[in-house]
Amino acid sequence: MPVSITLSNLSWSTPDGRNLFSNIDLSFSAERAGFVGRNGVGKTTILRLVAGDIQPQTGSVSVQGRIGMMRQSVQVDDSATVADLFGVTTELALLGKAVAGGATVDEIATIDWLLEERVAAALSEVGLDAGLEARLATLSGGQRTRAGLASLVFREPDFLLLDEPTNNLDRDGRAAVIDLLSRWRGGAIVVSHDRELLGTMDAIIELTTIGARRYGGNWNRFQERKVLELAAAQHDLADAEKTFDEIARTAQVQAERKARKDSAGKRKADRGDMPRIVAGGLKMQSEATSGENARLAMRRKQHASEAIAEARQRIEILQPFSVHIASTGLPAAKTVMRLDHASVGYGDGPPVLSDVSFDLVGPERVAIVGSNGSGKTTLIRAMTGAIVPSEGTVSVFTEYALLDQTVSLLEAGTTIRDNFRRLNPDADENTCRAALARFMFRADAALQPVSTLSGGQLLRAGLACVIGGANPPPLLILDEPTNHLDLDSIATVERGLSAYDGALLVISHDEVFLDAIGITRRLELPARTKG
Repeated sequence: MPVSITLSNLSWSTPDGRNLFSNIDLSFSAERAGFVGRNGVGKTTILRLVAGDIQPQTGSVSVQGRIGMMRQSVQVDDSATVADLFGVTTELALLGKAVAGGATVDEIATIDWLLEERVAAALSEVGLDAGLEARLATLSGGQRTRAGLASLVFREPDFLLLDEPTNNLDRDGRAAVIDLLSRWRGGAIVVSHDRELLGTMDAIIELTTIGARRYGGNWNRFQERKVLELAAAQHDLADAEKTFDEIARTAQVQAERKARKDSAGKRKADRGDMPRIVAGGLKMQSEATSGENARLAMRRKQHASEAIAEARQRIEILQPFSVHIASTGLPAAKTVMRLDHASVGYGDGPPVLSDVSFDLVGPERVAIVGSNGSGKTTLIRAMTGAIVPSEGTVSVFTEYALLDQTVSLLEAGTTIRDNFRRLNPDADENTCRAALARFMFRADAALQPVSTLSGGQLLRAGLACVIGGANPPPLLILDEPTNHLDLDSIATVERGLSAYDGALLVISHDEVFLDAIGITRRLELPARTKG
């Protein structure tokens, strides 16, 4: 029987009664399908339903074939090894026993003599150089992610279920995962916001609060379809507004015509040109006609208003975010930052970074890149004064703002509005609300406590408070801004940064994101050697 996964009339609600999705009907064959949608819409829940971790509340999940699922993080205990992750510890012990000459005839008959080579091949598939005895606790988060994916491939499932497989991976790790999936010939359902990875998919499934929709082709094809959908929604809005205006004009013309006719009839009745009973009948008929026309016009206007509202809602979902930001006034020739033979480390240990020299001049957009552990965040800490170089100097010659992964410059216990006023003390209330509205925090949304925001909302709020005021800082430093953000939130960040005219210094492994925000130069840090 061909491998397949079928979701029929699938619905799910959270324990507090919030509906995630309803009546989902989807089917998957031996294809690579990317799952996209806003954070919290239920993508991971669908993976767990397919994997059998949880059972449907309504509807059904049918799986023909073997499933291998990798979650967002690989949890390990202190003693677990790569062999434990692959589930081959017992088999390796038996192989070692046979090599030492201690295995029985029956045991020898069950031995996989190529086991070590097969595990090594699986690790090589994801670009990971680790021995079977290596303890998982000594590997970085990105290395454990790669090891987890290798262990899935090793088991040769019919379907891979992957939840954000490239999160926290450096460029080499991301490339290895993307390359593996581009060559994968089984089925795969991949929840991801990584547009490079989504570019290798055969189909894109978009999950929203109103259901799931399949788009054939990869991420680029999906984007092309979205552009067409936006154009169609804009056309529908124009048609609905035109219809509404025509209905209003027709109703006005009819009302004026009736008023003239009623006035003429009244004058005729007042002159005694018609019997009183006839005049009364005409008046009643006129009133009845007037009431029916008014009800008909009201119904037509209501339908036209609903069509306008629906089209506007579709446009608001599809329309790319855009914002106007005040100029920083940063001159092109101004030296913003200088590192002069700087060495940085922690305590008495060896330096994490040695002899780094770097100038940031004018509104340059520079990416700090390198493998995990190369010292990117350490360099940012030195630039912002959190660490003092052991040798050399680090100088910043202008005001700056740092948006780290937790957006710690915002006070979690207060509202977005209060944070804006704190960071922009010269802004009045109207200026504050206008600036936050430009970043899609309108009306009461500006009064949300920062502690209640999602990752995408948090970063958007940080950008609004930092660069949405009248005097944005000439330098903006960002540390992995797109980690754990959904695609809508990434698009918001990209457009906000595209409107900013100051200098940018960004740590990111997301090459599509770096291209989108106009990075012009890269400061590449060498990989650290383990000693």
